[in-house]
Order: sequence, then structure tokens, then C-alpha cells
Amino acid sequence: MNVAADGSPSAESDTAEVDASATPEAEPPAAAPVRKALDTHLADVHAAPEDTFGYFAFRPDTDGTKHVRYTRTYHGLPVYGGDVIVHLGADGQYKGSSNGLVAPLRVDTAPKVPAADAAAKARERFAGRIAQLQGQKLIVEASTGTGRLAWESFVVGTAKDGRTPSRLHVLTDAHTGAVIGQWDEIETIAGTGHSLYSGQVSVETQKFGSQYRMIDTTRGRASVCDMRHQESGACAQLSDDDNTWGNGKADDPQSAAVDVAYGAQVTYDYYLKSFGRKGVANNGRGVVSRVHVGDGLENAYWDGKQMNYGDGRDNAHPIVELDVAAHEMTHGVTQHSVPNDLTYAGESGGLNEATSDIFGTMVEFYANNPADPGDYSIAESIDLNGNGTPLRYMYDPPRDGYSHGCWSATTKDVDVHYSSGVANHFFFDLAEGTGKTQYGTSPVCGNAGPVTGIGREKAAAIWYRALDVYFTSSTSYVNDANPGNTARAYTLAAASDLYGKCGAEYRAVQRAWTAVNVAGTDAAC
Repeated sequence: MNVAADGSPSAESDTAEVDASATPEAEPPAAAPVRKALDTHLADVHAAPEDTFGYFAFRPDTDGTKHVRYTRTYHGLPVYGGDVIVHLGADGQYKGSSNGLVAPLRVDTAPKVPAADAAAKARERFAGRIAQLQGQKLIVEASTGTGRLAWESFVVGTAKDGRTPSRLHVLTDAHTGAVIGQWDEIETIAGTGHSLYSGQVSVETQKFGSQYRMIDTTRGRASVCDMRHQESGACAQLSDDDNTWGNGKADDPQSAAVDVAYGAQVTYDYYLKSFGRKGVANNGRGVVSRVHVGDGLENAYWDGKQMNYGDGRDNAHPIVELDVAAHEMTHGVTQHSVPNDLTYAGESGGLNEATSDIFGTMVEFYANNPADPGDYSIAESIDLNGNGTPLRYMYDPPRDGYSHGCWSATTKDVDVHYSSGVANHFFFDLAEGTGKTQYGTSPVCGNAGPVTGIGREKAAAIWYRALDVYFTSSTSYVNDANPGNTARAYTLAAASDLYGKCGAEYRAVQRAWTAVNVAGTDAAC
């Protein structure tokens, strides 16, 4: 066990204050050549004269290659789906860009629909109990590759279960009044500790006077606090006299906190050791994890800045399994990697959810914990379905009764937790192969040929690089108008960067997408 030197609390408050939110950074001087390349190649990103581009993130490679993300505004209005990434080679030459638009924007920015009408439409779309309309603004909605003026209405309250917070964004066409999109901001699901799902584990703590608190000073002061079955208000820091936490059962509130602290530290370590990423926001700061949220809340969620964990049915099944914790924290990784997030609706929302399933699974394998061994089933130990089955199956997604395992024209219309199945299935096939495996039998779609897996680590490296330097907020599975802005195109670019174009890994990516019925215009090798 590792604890800080003996000391006294720095403040009287017993609430957790650590926050992984990133403060926007100034554009670094090293990105200047990329900005120049953007200015020289505005036609490649279909820039209109009224467009401006704001710096978002700089991703240099060790070989000198540079990737810079930019947001876009049009006549000063934010363009959702207009973000771009510009790529510069080690020799300083322009290598291309990732871009969601199919043509320069031509949008009448004068609304014909009153804001009040859009607000009414948003309230109609809210499925739970509304607390308030928190705000409205005009934006250009361009997720389909072309732009249209829209009101973004932000409604907050609680979801249909009456417990889970809901922060619903609704987009209403500002010229016609039609609702054109919506998404929820709430993206769901070394002292000695006795956890519920991971056995006896080591968790980092800090000593304050005669007591220990769940604060991890080695990982950016990540912390765990207790909501005590409330849904709002102060979150109390957990404390313990002997630095031995929990009893491995739900009747001790510390047990779930152990799982959460363990999940946070293993997730931090996985991203750092695998990709050099320093925490969710890549700023070296840990996350706040709030445990025992609500009374009987059957959910866990990332709310944009911190983790929240309910205790499940009868407060007896806390939603704190390792792959769930890593899944939710990965929503934070995606939020801080892609401007405007991978839009949490349709196919881009499915890619968002799949990213969390993929890295939740990778963290579980990385932990190598015999009490919760790695597999390709999600939340298999919690029994969220009440019949002993996992929440999702990556090797054969339709086994859950809802998820799509093969892409179809209707994939964009299903819930993001089910459209994620296509990418989950792709990842499994890329990592482990199709047919019978030790983790389950993975079928191919249609007449696709078999796939031989390249291993989890290579598959994860390809997916992470695609997320980190290629995906835009509107990336989808299939895009006939802009086939370059697809997960297939970007994972092939990532495979080419990491392992060479037309090598075994590149070809495996091609075959794995074909196996889930996602075709592409990539040149055959």
C-alpha cells in the first residue's frame, strides 16, 4: 500500500474537488506550420470565405509528423460536424486532412423559426422530468456533410427512471422547424481494498491526520467520494482509520468505492502505458468518481467532468465492475479527443459507445485480474439484465437481442448502445478473428471471408490512433457522399501509419470491416 506523508487536510470541505476537465490551451508555436498548411489548403476542407478555424489539439508523432485539430465557425456560429484535422509529414509537407463537409457552407444565418418554438419542440422530446430549459443558441448543423441553420436547445432534468440525470440537446432546423437531431450529454454505463468484483486489490490513498482518504496522488489526485444515495448536493470524501477498505460485499459502502478507485487507477495506467496519455483529459489530472449515487440507480455514467455510479436494484448490485468503469472514463477520453465529441447519435454515437466498450475491454485484459479475467462481454458480473447474461457481446452483438452486428441502412436509426455493435464486432474480428475462438464464436456477415486476428494490442493501437488523430465528430460507418470520413478509412490510415500500408495489419482491417458489412473505396492491396 502507498500513502502520503502524514499531514492535515488542506481545507475544511469534505467534498471532492478534483476535476479532469481540460482548460483550453493556446495554439503552440510547434503547430504554426500546420496552421500555415491549413491556410494553404482551405479547398481540401471545403472552407467558405465566412469560415474561421479555432485550435483544439496538437498531436505530434515521435518521427516528426504533426496532426492538429481545429473547430470551425461560420459567420461566427459554431459548425457541428465542421471540425477538421490537418496532417503534416516529418518533412514538413502537407499530407492531407480529415474533414466532414462535402462542399463549402452556404447557409442563411437569419432564423425563420422563433427560439421559443424550438424550445417547445425540445421540451416535447424530453422523455423524463424537466427541471429547466438551460439555454439556447444558433449553430450550423453539418453532421451530414452539408450545413443548415439550427437552434440548439439544452434541457436538463431526470431521465425516465426518475433518477439518472438527463442533459438533452435538441437541434431544431431554424428555417423549417423540424427536429433534426438530439443527444444526451450523460453518456451511460494502494491501501488494501476488498472489492465486489475484482477481489482484494491495492488502491492508492492519502493520509490526513489519523485517517486515510481515497485520494490518489500518483495519478493526478483522482478521488472517490460518497453521495450517500443522494442525487445532488455535496459528495463526502470516504475516510478509514486503518487503510483497509470494504469487506467485498455490497452491505459495506466502502466495497463499491474500492472497485471504483481500482477502476480509475487501472484505467489511468492503461492509457499512460499504452499510448502515453496522461489521464482522461491528457492533462495529468485524475477524475472524481462519485459512488452510491441515487437510491437504487441502475446506471453508471460520465457527466462531462466526473464519474457517477449507482448501486443497482435494491442498492445490492453496484454498477462498478472494471470494464464498466473503464467504459465510462473512456467517454471522457473521447470527449477530450474529438471537438464536439463523437456526436452521440446515429452512427457516430455508435462509434462513441464502441470506443468505450473497446477500451473498457482492453483495460480489463490489461488488469489481468483472476477475479475478473479479460473477455469480450460487457458488465458480465453485475447481472444488469437480471438473468445472468452480460449487457453486450462484442464477438456476436445480436446475442443481446438489440445490437447490430452487421451494418445496414437502419444502423443509423437505432440507439447508440446498439449501433455500437458493428464497431464492437469489427474490433473483435480484428483482434481475435472470426469463427470459433476461446471467447466465443464470431460470425461473418453475408458472404464475407474469414478474418485472422492480429491480436488485441495491435487492434487497440489502430483504434486509438484513428480516434486520436483522424476521427471527426461526424465520422460514421458508411458515407456515400464523403467516404473518407468513415471509420473504415480512418482505421486504415491508422494501420498504415503504425504498421505500413498493405501490410498484414492493413489487410486485416480491410477484411474485418468487410466481415461486418462495411465496404469502402480504399484501393485493393
